Amino acid sequence: MKHTLLLLFTIFTISFNAQTTISGKVLDNKNNPILGASVYLDGTYDGTSTNEKGEFSFHTEEKGTQTLVVSFVSYETFVKFDNVLNLKNLQIKLKDDINSLDAVVINAGTFKAGESAKVTVLKPLDIVTTANAVGDVLGALQTLPGTAANPEDGRLFVRGGNADETQIFIDGMRVFTPYSPTSNNAPTRGRYSPFLFKGITFSTGGYSAEYGQALSGVLDLTTIDKPDQEKTEISLMTLGAGLGNTQIWDKNSLSVNASYINLKPYTAVFPDRNKFIRPFQNASGEAVYRHSFKDDSMIKIYTAFSYTDLEVIQDDINFDEGLRFGLNNKNLYINSSYKNKIGNNWRIESGLSFTKDNSTIEIENDQIDNSENSAHFKVKLNKQFSSRFRVSFGSEYFITKFDETYNPVNNETFNYGFDNNLFASFAETDIFFSKNLATKIGIRAENSSLLNEFTISPRVSLSYKTSKNAQFSLAYGQFYQNPSNNYLKFNQDFKAENTTHLIANFQHTKKNQIFRIEAYYKDYQDLVKYDSQQPNFDSNFKNDGTAFAKGIDIFWRQNGKIKNTDYWVSYSFLDTKRDFRNYPTVATPNFASAHNLSIVGKHFIEKLQSQVGFAYNFASGRTYTNPNEPGFLTHKTKNFNSVSLNWAYLIDQQKILYVSINNALGTKNVFGYNYKNTPNMNGNFDRQAIVPNADTFFFVGFFWTISDDKTSNNLNNL
Repeated sequence: MKHTLLLLFTIFTISFNAQTTISGKVLDNKNNPILGASVYLDGTYDGTSTNEKGEFSFHTEEKGTQTLVVSFVSYETFVKFDNVLNLKNLQIKLKDDINSLDAVVINAGTFKAGESAKVTVLKPLDIVTTANAVGDVLGALQTLPGTAANPEDGRLFVRGGNADETQIFIDGMRVFTPYSPTSNNAPTRGRYSPFLFKGITFSTGGYSAEYGQALSGVLDLTTIDKPDQEKTEISLMTLGAGLGNTQIWDKNSLSVNASYINLKPYTAVFPDRNKFIRPFQNASGEAVYRHSFKDDSMIKIYTAFSYTDLEVIQDDINFDEGLRFGLNNKNLYINSSYKNKIGNNWRIESGLSFTKDNSTIEIENDQIDNSENSAHFKVKLNKQFSSRFRVSFGSEYFITKFDETYNPVNNETFNYGFDNNLFASFAETDIFFSKNLATKIGIRAENSSLLNEFTISPRVSLSYKTSKNAQFSLAYGQFYQNPSNNYLKFNQDFKAENTTHLIANFQHTKKNQIFRIEAYYKDYQDLVKYDSQQPNFDSNFKNDGTAFAKGIDIFWRQNGKIKNTDYWVSYSFLDTKRDFRNYPTVATPNFASAHNLSIVGKHFIEKLQSQVGFAYNFASGRTYTNPNEPGFLTHKTKNFNSVSLNWAYLIDQQKILYVSINNALGTKNVFGYNYKNTPNMNGNFDRQAIVPNADTFFFVGFFWTISDDKTSNNLNNL
């Protein structure tokens, strides 16, 4: 018996001596213990979890150098390579995982939507389900804070800037002519269908050094990478028809959209003050080809063509028979982009875009022919050295050739234009000090051959997370932009216009709800001035104009708090004054409203299989000059008000009937005034209000999707 006990004791002693104890303590960055962290030797079954004091201890029979792994949700995994004999009494601090959903987001001045956005302010679906957007990207964005209501124009006016100061990109590549042309005081639309895009990045200031030649804002639309199914989409509308088809084979896919719009039936039912000789008509087509390679690399080729034609006699106080205006435009846009992973975790993104735009404009008996051929080349490299440090840099080249011919009746022909090559390089880094603190630092350099000017633009953003759901952000940036084509075609002795942005942002997010408030200040320098009524060959141009814009933007969105209801509220306050163009003094420009308010709501009625929505837009009066009274831009129009309604009825899973009414209450809005060129018998100048062509706009459409997925709710693909 004694021999047996001695043998067992000897075996136990040998076994115990063969084991090594691994121990330590796991803390967070504030030295608080972490309970439940997983601790183990990689490739073995040896391990344990930490207790309430953050302590751990376990035995192992492994020898030599091993890999100790410590992991816990929302923290970076800790890895230590060492001899097991040294893995005792360890003090391990886990770093916050900056890729977690509750990590800080660098977001000053920027709204994101799409699959990769941690916080979504506006979804791609909102473009086609917002009552007053009428399926237009620009219309939906104008419900966000920072934009100003200019319904007679339709383009994006951002934070006191005119529409030329906001640039639009597709897959990071410049769109040189993004708006469909139209007649005077008739709103334009974006050229491109929202159905081909998966994501939206809309920056109202302080944007990345990757983007240049924009003083006020940047809109970047991202096309769909991989469609989820083959389908055919048919739309029949009161104004025209549309057809779309997506095909998928192997690692390839092709999406094609075509549409035709003609306003003749609408103007016949709802006539206005204008007389159409050739009613507005537009034919457009788009195609996206995609090919996927290994390692998530991809090439995409996007092509769009549009044709616009109209001739109208517009009611004008200075023309007894009205002002004759004709327009014919052909536009071709090609965009190709390529992304791939290369050695040592580097990623390359490159692209090319090309625009060919030709217009013939007829004003009375005079004719203007212009053509723009522009191209954009870009190469960008980026690397994530760790979850806390990322760097990107690249170069791009812009080419613009603009030609215009003016053929006045019974007079000589004038030819003019310009060529410009612009080279730019940029570099930017994202540094995450912790899950709660991050910064983005960038610099951009540009050289314009036309202006013979070299500029450098520093930009920096800082974000700090104050609690689980709240964060503060600050941003500073310098931005340059060449004068517009309307000036460069007459004179090239300019330097780039520029502005400085200062932004402070607070954001609070919870599940299905977001609140943002942002204050900003913009200081403009070197704006173009001229001394004539309109820029022309005889104008004396200067580059000494100035301006400022300051304000506060507020956004609130909530989804699901009220059953089946989604709504958001946007409010912007703007204080801005400018001394530019032919202004005789500093004044608030006539495209800026001090107050802008948007309220958008959507509700799904299950019993009726319908979604109903409304949108209310308010803008305070805009400035105008009354020649009968002293002062420049000292008078204001009445406030703008518009209520829009829409209804989408799900006939079945494949068919939808859609109806929308813009300005359903028929509010008589006034956007400004035209005055007679000569005074009347009393010595005063008669005036005419600038009003929309139609007070109320009706739209009815039928949408039919044919696909293999018969069960998907088509309201999500409307």
